Amino acid sequence: MQERILIIDDDADLTGLLEEFLEPNGFFVKSKYNGKSGVEFLIKNEVDLIILDIMLPDIDGFQVLKKIRSTLTTPVIMLTAKGETTDRIVGLELGADDYLSKPFEPKELLARIRSILRRSKAPAEMLDIIEFEGLLVDKMREEAKLDESLLQLSTTEFEALVLFVEHSGQVLDREFLVEHTRGIPWQSYDRSIDVLVSRLRVKLGETPISNRFIKTIHGIGYKFVGKPKT
Repeated sequence: MQERILIIDDDADLTGLLEEFLEPNGFFVKSKYNGKSGVEFLIKNEVDLIILDIMLPDIDGFQVLKKIRSTLTTPVIMLTAKGETTDRIVGLELGADDYLSKPFEPKELLARIRSILRRSKAPAEMLDIIEFEGLLVDKMREEAKLDESLLQLSTTEFEALVLFVEHSGQVLDREFLVEHTRGIPWQSYDRSIDVLVSRLRVKLGETPISNRFIKTIHGIGYKFVGKPKT
């Protein structure tokens, strides 16, 4: 079955180019040219990945992403013409999984799409459930439950959580987290990984003074401190 991609971008030339490039590579591609029509399409149709431009003629991509994340965890790659760190951080804070600055090479976009989809679809035979007190991580289903309640995590947030629980008790520096979390390129001044961890902590119900699961190791990175379920 073909994997389905929705492009939300008002640049008809670009969307046409991407359709011509992605479809021969095995994808079914649908394009919408404003935020409203994109959201309406998602209400009635399931897709495997969304490519979302920040600059749209009606509502901007950040508002569209908020609407998407209110109900869906579908991977989202954001496109920005500016490539500014601020746009990148805002996108990550709102739940984007990756970003790409215009102009870009279609081959680079294809590589990122395949990476996201490969990581987001674990084979059924690789069942792996990791449990801690109050937290369950099901790697096969790509689900996490906090105190029996299902967490709404983006692909990148879930991926980061898996890294933490697989390395419980170990200090993970920022470079390790960046290298093993798709979609966040390493730059020494980039706060992207800190934003991602902060967002994950909020969803885990943590506060600035609570370290139930993730502890900051100042100047280095983070450590997962959840108590194994007995």
